[in-house]
Amino acid sequence: MKRIGITLILALMLAPGISLAEAKIGFVNIARLISESPQATAAMAALQEEFAPRQRELVAQRKAFEDRQAQVQRDLDVMGPEERRNAEVDLRKEERNLARTLEELNEDANLRRNEELGKLQRELLQEVAAYAQSAGYDLVVGEGVLYASQAVDITTEVLDRLRATAGATN
Repeated sequence: MKRIGITLILALMLAPGISLAEAKIGFVNIARLISESPQATAAMAALQEEFAPRQRELVAQRKAFEDRQAQVQRDLDVMGPEERRNAEVDLRKEERNLARTLEELNEDANLRRNEELGKLQRELLQEVAAYAQSAGYDLVVGEGVLYASQAVDITTEVLDRLRATAGATN
């Protein structure tokens, strides 16, 4: 990462018409953009809404399993050995099915979250590029920065632009 920073500075120094002293450089905190932008909030809310029915169904299945488990526990004394064994086998199957359903839900949710995060990152980076171009920046850096002073941090300005964009689309 240090090599990339040095390479960028050297490229600026060697670029025709731009000296390092007159280059306009900015920094964007991508993690902050992702956590604070209205687009990120909307994407997370949409994901929550998308998976809420499956989560409710899983909670209901878990409750039914726990009720059945309690019922079997209460009836153990009056069950015969074969009936007890069958009830325990059924409970184990039900528990495995619940675990499988939970795992599938988690995998699906993670896959969708990653899809939405990728889409969001592309949108945010496009907005950073648009802001940098309109504000006359020669270089804007994000990930891999070891230090950036507040003087070059343009995250707040980009967030303001994202909020304005989100307000215009609502």
